[in-house]
Amino acid sequence: MPREQRVEAIRAALQASLAPTLLEIRDDSHRHAKHAGAQDGRGHFHVEIVSEAFAGLAPLARHRAVYAALGDLMVTDIHALSMRARTPDEVD
Repeated sequence: MPREQRVEAIRAALQASLAPTLLEIRDDSHRHAKHAGAQDGRGHFHVEIVSEAFAGLAPLARHRAVYAALGDLMVTDIHALSMRARTPDEVD
């Protein structure tokens, strides 16, 4: 899947599942072009997400919620994902 389509697929999955009030997705794949894990064509991404869905959840549970929302994209299109997952009350 082309880069732009991957970002939009990630955006659609997270919006549908977590209804974020802020969602920023950065494709960092170019920074890992020679990384062994990038050889299969999947990408490296960073997600900044703010959602009420994270209220009362520990950081690990928030990450699991993001992974669950992304579903098969974690297998087919995403090699590595870093994230910052917060509630609206935690935004600077």
